[in-house]
Amino acid sequence: MENHTLNSFTLQLEGLPLSKDAIYPVFSFFFFSYLFIIITNVGIAVLVFMDKSLHQPMYLLFCNLPFNDIVGNSIMVPRLLSDILHPPSERLITYYECVVQAFTTHMFGTTSHTVLMIMAFDRYVAICNPLRYSSIMTNRMVVRLTVSAWGVASVLVGILLGLTIRLNRCRTMIMNPYCDNPSVFKLSCEDVTVNNIYGLMFTVVLLTSSIGSIVLTYSKITFVCLTSKSKSLNSKALKTCSTHLVVYLIMLVSGFIVIILHRFPQYSDYRKLSAILFHIIPGSLNPIIYGVQSAEIIKSLSRLFRSNQVMAK
Repeated sequence: MENHTLNSFTLQLEGLPLSKDAIYPVFSFFFFSYLFIIITNVGIAVLVFMDKSLHQPMYLLFCNLPFNDIVGNSIMVPRLLSDILHPPSERLITYYECVVQAFTTHMFGTTSHTVLMIMAFDRYVAICNPLRYSSIMTNRMVVRLTVSAWGVASVLVGILLGLTIRLNRCRTMIMNPYCDNPSVFKLSCEDVTVNNIYGLMFTVVLLTSSIGSIVLTYSKITFVCLTSKSKSLNSKALKTCSTHLVVYLIMLVSGFIVIILHRFPQYSDYRKLSAILFHIIPGSLNPIIYGVQSAEIIKSLSRLFRSNQVMAK
């Protein structure tokens, strides 16, 4: 395919550089990982909505994560699986599909931060203001927090992609296994300084807000726990906050690996793989971590299992 065609609507994905022996093992790993992500995240979300005992702010806010993991992986992984089985010359994608994939990819990463930020606020209120928790974390507040998490992410990512789609394209090769903003604006031969500046500001603002809010929230929670003599409060804080913190750190470390590898072009293959794992690893571990650590979810699963046994008899 000619790589210098003005505003071509058919693009070619570079894909993963795999040997013939590695194609099917890698395909199997991604396929079963995706299957696991869909089953576990859908299962957790359905369980929360079906069990009235789980209709609490903490679990309703958590449901944003399974939804984000399902959408983020469903846009990227099936397409990736198809490309793995095709030769490079047949890994074609339309420009519009590429833009949608780029938007969804960045929404996945951004919303992971904003959702975990509002979940941190919920834990802060629960531990630091337990007597006012029910009056603060009302259903209306849960809706407002959810809308703000997705709304802020949509605006930030919308501007990011808006600056990219304004550019004329002179290339057709996406130097990535899937479409993201940098790979799309690199198709242009125009000046992309504005894109680079906004992309840097976008990353700095998101990470500063995310890390800052988590540090501030957990500093106050730690202070309350250290000054409190209530064992039940400390136990509650340890169980719920440790789960949230582990999920946040997994997402943060996965993202930082991708950002750091961007600075080392000689490791581009590792960067491509880590960018894919940024979707798969958190999506696989989030439902496990919350399912294992949450006593309420375990109880709900036990009740569901016992009721199924009774019906089977």
